[in-house]
Amino acid sequence: MSATTDPPQDSPTTTAAAAPPRRKAHFGRRAVVWTIIVVASVLGVISILSSWANQQALDTANWRETSAEIIQNPKVAPALSAFVIDKLYSNVDLAAELGAQLPPVLKPLAGPAVAAVRQPATDQVRKLLARPRFQERFINASELAHEKFINVVKNETGHGISTGDGVVTLDTSQLITEVGQSLGVPQAVMSKIPANTGVITIMRSDQLGAAQTAVQAIGVLDVWLAPFVILLFALAIYLARGFRRETLRNIGWAFVLVGITVLVLRRVGGNYVVNELVAAPNRPVMHDVWLTVTSILGSIGRGVVLYGIFAIVGAVLAGPTRAATAVRRWMAPTLNFRPGMAWAIAGFLYLLLVLWGPTHELHQPAWIAILAAMVAFGVYALRKETLREFPDAQPGGFIASARSTWDRLRGGGADGEDSVTELTRLGEMRQQGLITDDEFAQAKARALA
Repeated sequence: MSATTDPPQDSPTTTAAAAPPRRKAHFGRRAVVWTIIVVASVLGVISILSSWANQQALDTANWRETSAEIIQNPKVAPALSAFVIDKLYSNVDLAAELGAQLPPVLKPLAGPAVAAVRQPATDQVRKLLARPRFQERFINASELAHEKFINVVKNETGHGISTGDGVVTLDTSQLITEVGQSLGVPQAVMSKIPANTGVITIMRSDQLGAAQTAVQAIGVLDVWLAPFVILLFALAIYLARGFRRETLRNIGWAFVLVGITVLVLRRVGGNYVVNELVAAPNRPVMHDVWLTVTSILGSIGRGVVLYGIFAIVGAVLAGPTRAATAVRRWMAPTLNFRPGMAWAIAGFLYLLLVLWGPTHELHQPAWIAILAAMVAFGVYALRKETLREFPDAQPGGFIASARSTWDRLRGGGADGEDSVTELTRLGEMRQQGLITDDEFAQAKARALA
């Protein structure tokens, strides 16, 4: 017999030599999965911001709804009425106009009289802004201004937009004129308001090219980036062979982090814009306006957090913990033997969620379909797991377990039941992991008593 015999392939030496490469491959796959999750999360934040910009800031229909919310905000009317009166008083010498119509002896009273009616005039404008007819005028004017802005950034100038003198301007003087007429200011006085009153500079010509490029990029990102992010997360789950449940949990936490990041950016961005561009007295009002203008962004951020929580709960429910196993055992009879009922319950709950519509995505058909597919996959995966873990689950166990749980919460068996039936139920509950051995012993003592 030879003195040098090769060790068998399943010997400890061979196993030890093969283990490091396997661990290295496993570690490398985890690194790849984590990299994909991080990249998808960063792109997810960009996708949400571009989606908000395209669907609210650059969509005229949504902007009209936003304008309606702004003008109906009780904090906006006082600030807007004060702005309009300031424009009238700063561009027309109302004291001189009134003095010209008074007798010489009363001319000194013109200044105090004009000053005295300033606050009543402001209150009157605020009342005008509360009327539906005048609110509709504001909404229409805001919608028209938005259309003009879109024409500019899409290089379709016209409809009242000019680019003279190296700037892009929007003329809103007509709105001030309508307010003055509603207040009863004589036409002769209104005609003396300078022509450039209410002319707002949207952007300078050197900024136009950058704005047009940004709008084009937003349009492309809104269409393609969100599906790409979803594919990246799906790829991470596909590559996570051997640790898919953990990857699903990590993706859930990534969703939560992305949603919170969006909400923080919304808050921080609003504070920066308002504090930099708005005078201190008007900042509280403009904060409300900013929250209205970014309402879709807030809804998307909260929705992403909610979806992340659902993913985390699903990952925990599929886990090896005692509580998760007990829940799956509790659901196994229905999932295994009455799948139609399980699908009907899941579909009904999802339909209620869609009808409630707590997030922006649940108002869009494409996202409703995507989320429905995710729910369906979750039910399918859960049923597959219960069939593997509990193939001998008895039909009706769901109802029996629920009844046993209710009886335990009431402090024991139902009135009239004998101790044998109660002990049988307690034994089933202990076997299913719904109660501990100590709880079983205490309940058994009560039943025998």
